[in-house]
Amino acid sequence: MTHIAVLGSTNMDLVAYVAKAPQRGETVTGREFRTIPGGKGANQAIAAARAGATVSMIGAVGNDAHGTQLRSTLEHSGVDTDHLRTIEGASGTAHIVVDDEGGNAIVVIPAANGTVDHLAPGDESLIAGADALLLQLEIPLAAVVAGAEAARAHGVRTILTPAPAQPLPIELLAATDLLVPNEHEATTLTGRIDPRSAAIALLDEVPEVVVTLGDAGSLYMSRDAEPLTVPAPRVTALDSTGAGDTFVGALAVALGEGRPMKEALEWAAAAAALSVQRAGASTSMPYRPEIDKQFAS
Repeated sequence: MTHIAVLGSTNMDLVAYVAKAPQRGETVTGREFRTIPGGKGANQAIAAARAGATVSMIGAVGNDAHGTQLRSTLEHSGVDTDHLRTIEGASGTAHIVVDDEGGNAIVVIPAANGTVDHLAPGDESLIAGADALLLQLEIPLAAVVAGAEAARAHGVRTILTPAPAQPLPIELLAATDLLVPNEHEATTLTGRIDPRSAAIALLDEVPEVVVTLGDAGSLYMSRDAEPLTVPAPRVTALDSTGAGDTFVGALAVALGEGRPMKEALEWAAAAAALSVQRAGASTSMPYRPEIDKQFAS
């Protein structure tokens, strides 16, 4: 089994389901509210574990009820939490509005995640023993950079999801092997609206890029290979929350198992297609037999 380390956030997702998201100054009536464990780091960890990897989570939760539930959810999905710190105070939360078209808007409150600004004792050794390190931007950049540089020093593949979108330090880009932005993030990073043009610009900074295109699939570009466009399976979306994290987690597993990039992207797309048909982030993520069945169909 491939071993994946994840350095990132754990949040409790507070999700309101509405017919149409409110505009500024507007109040709408929702039909349902759910409390769902999430956070981009935890989501990617759970997605990778369910897809068949051995996964270790590096991050922090608070000593509140949310923290207890977040840790339990990770462990129940098979994620090792020995490097998930518990700090005094609140766990991170994400406040999410999901509309009837499956779109979402999210406000993240970092809380405990904001304390993850460095690697704790033992974190670098854990990273060194992994096949890949998954990174996102919901914890302080100092820790993301430290994690990426530790991975680079030990020859471990780094896969970075640049979300929430923000300017990236040169040292982080220099230690990134594969960058996986969505269309919005690619535009924010490059100023270019066209995904292909944005990906070409990003190749000046990193050796490989996958731009996720929602229901249009994904675009892969590399300094050393021909571009690939991989379509997404045609499904009816219920909730797109966590779909990108599902894609990245499954992609990391497929690449860790040595699959060719095209097949890895198709397998990850199958996982994401399953996730958007279910409510929530971590609750929507498929298990390996489901992904294999979708991939084969």
